[in-house]
Amino acid sequence: MKSAVPCYYRLDVEVGPERVGQVGRILAAHLRLWDLENLVQPVCYGAELLLRAVDEHAADAQLSIEMWWNGQHLITAVGDDNRELSPGQGLRDCLEHIAATSDGWGGCATATGGRVIWFSRRARSGERMPRVPNVPGPALSTGCRLPHPATAAPPARAARTPERIG
Repeated sequence: MKSAVPCYYRLDVEVGPERVGQVGRILAAHLRLWDLENLVQPVCYGAELLLRAVDEHAADAQLSIEMWWNGQHLITAVGDDNRELSPGQGLRDCLEHIAATSDGWGGCATATGGRVIWFSRRARSGERMPRVPNVPGPALSTGCRLPHPATAAPPARAARTPERIG
């Protein structure tokens, strides 16, 4: 049996209207690198929603975006350190969309007064997942000794007699 390769990626970005699309492309590239093509659209959609909401409600927002893949779930978290960012209707609408399109989500406050909002997506059966093979067992050549080529006699062929018809 093969075991999953855990993956982690972090991106620190100063959010702006032009950066939202760039961040989406960067996250998509990492998901494709991890062989998670089926998760590109929903994960990038959720991350871009959060980035747009922060961009609309904060003047200068420095964000950290993190993705963790454990073989079954991909967790994406967007965190900021902006104390002035208040959760308005725009952020509430964003969270409703994330709740509707993800398998789980949540948020918490940070020690610096900011917040972290995360959401997760489960890999569906049949999706390709990055795997690493287990250590292979011994090969046949190490398990059995082969005869030395000089001492081994070729196999004898059986003499074949023609069959009579009639």
